[in-house]
Amino acid sequence: MAIFKRPALKAQSGKRREMPQGLWQKCPGCKEVVHEIELAQNQRVCPRCDYHFPQSAKERIENLLDPESFVERDGDLRSVDTLRFQGMASYEDRLRKYEESSGLHDTVVSGHGMLDGFKVSLAVMDFAFLGGTMGSVAGERITRTIEYGTANRCAVVIVSASGGARMYEGMLSLMQMAKTSGALARHACERLPYISVLTNPTLAGVMASFASLGDVILAEPGAMVGFAGQRVIKETTHQDLPEGFQTAEFLEEHGLIDRIVHRKKLRGEISQFLSCFSTAQ
Repeated sequence: MAIFKRPALKAQSGKRREMPQGLWQKCPGCKEVVHEIELAQNQRVCPRCDYHFPQSAKERIENLLDPESFVERDGDLRSVDTLRFQGMASYEDRLRKYEESSGLHDTVVSGHGMLDGFKVSLAVMDFAFLGGTMGSVAGERITRTIEYGTANRCAVVIVSASGGARMYEGMLSLMQMAKTSGALARHACERLPYISVLTNPTLAGVMASFASLGDVILAEPGAMVGFAGQRVIKETTHQDLPEGFQTAEFLEEHGLIDRIVHRKKLRGEISQFLSCFSTAQ
């Protein structure tokens, strides 16, 4: 029989202990809890199961380009509420909210820099800003990124992460699909390379335009890639869909994606392709 009894710990009524936000992340892949510092040091890839967490545009640029070589362009472009969208919250209110939470002015960060000594024109989408949706500013930045690559005869690299077109801008958003595709057609006429990188998720209007037009299309493991959602497709076609049909692995197997590349190897893979393209020219 124990001499001393362990005291009972009672939580104060009405109070609940909570884990500090942002300190730990539960991995959707293995369900293990991973410290934020460990994720940051591992390019936001789970060290246990290799699940690829979302990554900010800034982090992707730092991991892809040579140190301190990135020069941002068109950072002064801002979205405006041309259609005077009215809903649960105004478009202007949502723009201000996401600017404060993400530190971005829109979903695309664009510019140019060096990747292993190769000059590239680069645009990176950030899902943290309005779900990476493509509005007029996002389409304009991507178009100018492509046009800069064409004018300076260098490769274009676009990293996509998007839920599709931005409904707050209606037809103006859908027009960006044609505008970006037209710029890529002119880039291709100059026999200049374009590498498209698909991350989780890349959907709808973005996937139906510039994201699927790369000379080389790469994707991160497990990325969701497609046009419409599974429920919409199933209700439209009235057919049972193959398991995992919107994953990067399924699309690679069926020839839409050229290669699935682990985030830590992405810079090296792109460098090899740029080397091959420069030799071919």
